[in-house]
Amino acid sequence: MNLQTLENNWIKEFSKPLIIAGPCSAESEAQMLETAKRIKESNADVPVFRAGIWKPRTKPNGFEGVGVIGLNWLKKVKEEYGFKTATEVANAHHVAAALEADVDILWIGARSTVNPFTVQEIAEALKGADKTILVKNPVNPDLALWIGALERLLGQNVKNLGVLHRGFSTYQKTKYRNVPNWQIALDFKNQFPNIPMLVDPSHICGNRTGLAGIAQEALNVGYEGMMIETHCNPDEAWSDAAQQITPETLSELLQNLKVRNSDISAFDGEMGRHRTLISDLDFQLIELLSQRMKISEKIGNLKKDNNIAIFQPERWKVITEYAIQKADESGMSAEFIEKVFKAIHEESIEVQNSL
Repeated sequence: MNLQTLENNWIKEFSKPLIIAGPCSAESEAQMLETAKRIKESNADVPVFRAGIWKPRTKPNGFEGVGVIGLNWLKKVKEEYGFKTATEVANAHHVAAALEADVDILWIGARSTVNPFTVQEIAEALKGADKTILVKNPVNPDLALWIGALERLLGQNVKNLGVLHRGFSTYQKTKYRNVPNWQIALDFKNQFPNIPMLVDPSHICGNRTGLAGIAQEALNVGYEGMMIETHCNPDEAWSDAAQQITPETLSELLQNLKVRNSDISAFDGEMGRHRTLISDLDFQLIELLSQRMKISEKIGNLKKDNNIAIFQPERWKVITEYAIQKADESGMSAEFIEKVFKAIHEESIEVQNSL
């Protein structure tokens, strides 16, 4: 058995989209029960309640979770309100404690996914477990690491697998806490359509205002669900206060989401015509880029023959300004056009460096 042939029947017990909600961190029994009660009373279709028991923090001396005592609060939430429960595990000790507390869904966080030794330790601690295990993408945009984490779990006969797309860290300042980088997640989905993919808009956005947009984008491309951080008093949360929402806001957000139909048979002909046109335009783009690179190569040879530095900052500034101006004139996103031209420029540098 491999990831391509793995059957993930666990997702079928939930209505689509699967919603996992609850506070970033378990803070007290009262906080957990109030949040769970209000989620239930909001009539939102939320079958799974989440809470962080152990919290990986960037710097020491911060709040790193309440620890094992929080698992008892999760159990009480399950007993009183009927939710299935979910929490993050980052080592074998966490796994053992979570399994003993009968937590239904465990997830491996982005900081753990990036470390194969950590994933292997968790996988071995889970050996043969029938729990559902979700794997967040690594903090850095590395598809192989993400896939490798799942392969390590499957190697320990852990078969109920899914993935969580929580975005990727970047040194650039953007409107996101973690840039979505949808293409990497969709590359995963294309390779493993049988493995359920959920989105974590809370960690992608890092704020409350963009959650609905990210959630809808994920549903538009066929994600099976989402994990949204929900707190009875978000402004007073002990961790990630800015990205948590109240149960009532969660209910309103979910009501406004639209689940797209994946069956296109009713308008297959029209869709086919549009796709043919796109394919033709894509071919033209590739041809133009090929011509551009040939010109870059000629420029590179001139620089080489005359001992001129390959990177010319002033020229790059002119290109960038022109691209942003044209983006504005054509009504396109300046951010998108800048990304495209940056990729083209980087390839031009590579071409000239190879001469």
